[in-house]
Amino acid sequence: MLLELTGRGLYCPAGDFYIDPWQPVRRAIVTHAHGDHARRGSERYLAAAQGAGVIRHRLGADTHLETIPYGESRLINGVRVSLHPAGHILGSAQVRVEQDGEVWVVSGDYKREPDPTCTPFEVVPCHTFITEATFGLPIYRWPPQEEVFAEVNAWWRQNQTEGRASVLFAYALGKAQRLLMGIDATIGPIYVHGAVHNLNEIYRASGVRLPDARYVGEASPKEDWSRALIVAPPSAQSSPWLRRFGRSSTAFASGWMRVRGQRRRRSVDRGFVLSDHVDWPGIIDTVSATGAQRVLATHGYTPPLVRWLAEQGLEAYALETPYQGEADEQGE
Repeated sequence: MLLELTGRGLYCPAGDFYIDPWQPVRRAIVTHAHGDHARRGSERYLAAAQGAGVIRHRLGADTHLETIPYGESRLINGVRVSLHPAGHILGSAQVRVEQDGEVWVVSGDYKREPDPTCTPFEVVPCHTFITEATFGLPIYRWPPQEEVFAEVNAWWRQNQTEGRASVLFAYALGKAQRLLMGIDATIGPIYVHGAVHNLNEIYRASGVRLPDARYVGEASPKEDWSRALIVAPPSAQSSPWLRRFGRSSTAFASGWMRVRGQRRRRSVDRGFVLSDHVDWPGIIDTVSATGAQRVLATHGYTPPLVRWLAEQGLEAYALETPYQGEADEQGE
């Protein structure tokens, strides 16, 4: 086997490297900067060049980080490795591993919808495909994102007529920036939580042209929040930070909003179905497009996906890890 699961993570014995290890190792290849994929403590890291800023933000400025452009290959102990766009967040990558004509691809987290804040997903042909299954159930089918952004805009306008601030919770890395690019910035002033602000600056430094969004901490004490949209990470929901906005309506943007009852469970007024992960049809289409005959499913609803793939005649297995995809990003 070109890759195998160990107690430290997904390991390539021939190349002596790990992909997204959850324990410190000598050499780690990192698919993207979310905390369940990029963890501190390893000696050396390799990642896509576009993600250098957010990776260093996650791992620390003194991290021994090497980057390569998408599509450029690197020989590591005789194993050819290249990184390819995953379309998840800025700098997210799939890892292609090849030895003696055998090709494996590790998807990391990915999505198939267009997103101006990151490079679009690229199908990479392979013999074995390791796919995420965060939303690996047929119920998870994303509506057109244009409709979702229109719903956000309408909610924001309605709150303005009622004199309420609009507080929208979204993961600080990736989701927040995608929302800022998708909404109608002419409706009113946009503010962001400090965690979002810091990442916005990294995105801008990487060439992503985000709309103007002010840091909440720089607002006047007399700021009229009733016309404003405030984007914040879910962790801010239960904090005293919210009190400054007075009367407000809250919402959460996530793929989990597809399931009835999630809005009430998360104690928000509105839920918008928007995910930076691939949905069920997207997983099936991607597996088919790679041409892989062996598929390993990880990070999420692996059993139903594995059963479905096996019924289609593919060699399919679950690859269990300590993490379950988007649910683990709420602390961003």
